[in-house]
Amino acid sequence: MRTAPGKKPRIPKPQGYHHGDLRRALLIAARQMVEEGGSQALTLRGAAQRAGVSSAAPYRHFADRESLLAATMTEGFNELAAATDAARTTAPDPVQAYLAVGRAYLGFAAAHPLLYRLMFGVECNKPEYPELLAAGERAFGVVLQAARDCAEAGLIGTRAPEQVALAGWSMVHGLASLHVDGVLGLVLPMPLPDAAEALFQVLVEGVRPR
Repeated sequence: MRTAPGKKPRIPKPQGYHHGDLRRALLIAARQMVEEGGSQALTLRGAAQRAGVSSAAPYRHFADRESLLAATMTEGFNELAAATDAARTTAPDPVQAYLAVGRAYLGFAAAHPLLYRLMFGVECNKPEYPELLAAGERAFGVVLQAARDCAEAGLIGTRAPEQVALAGWSMVHGLASLHVDGVLGLVLPMPLPDAAEALFQVLVEGVRPR
């Protein structure tokens, strides 16, 4: 193809690049890499290659690998919050809503084990990323709201909703981590759904008024 004198040849942009959606394309690529190989598989160069852009393109939105990790974690927490809140708001009563949040939490961890591990790991300095902290607070906020709903219905006695939320979150997160790390099946030959229901029985007993 010939080019008119004095004009530079037009260089087509790499396939997959569209003006305005570069950040989204990189986040999709980063998420895929984490889901497939864990956080250690994620590199800026690899995300750029998967997104079909130059190796320099990611720096338009992400200063370094850690900032891309933080953005990926932020999306994970937002998805977790959305999943648990949807479960909470469709349950028939406060206790069932409290348990539905736990089931949705476990379901997210089981469906996205490597992302879940990244979200609660130490891959980045979380205090440096306000959006990440806010997303984490939203995820815990769903658990807290479920506990507050139980309190308003007179179902937890004199216990503070914050105590009930912390207890429930700690137990469910612990079970999720045991499952994700492959420890649950080694020490307790019980499928995750059965282990979850056993845990929920303890949770229900724990929140009832005494």
